[in-house]
Amino acid sequence: MATLTVNTYNEREKKVLIDFLESLNYDYIDQDVNAYQLTEAQKKEIIRRDEAFEAGETTARNWDEIKSEF
Repeated sequence: MATLTVNTYNEREKKVLIDFLESLNYDYIDQDVNAYQLTEAQKKEIIRRDEAFEAGETTARNWDEIKSEF
């Protein structure tokens, strides 16, 4: 199984794509990416963490390392 993200630019494109997926009996999730908005505090925290990483104050870890802690 694979995940595919498609950005449509208008309702007509979206309808055509959904009709096509349904004709193939494909499962799909219709999400509006604009429905998820970060608060100003969340945006500031992302910027703070990014700046700390860029300055070498923090390091990144891969998912396998993090999972091994659980």
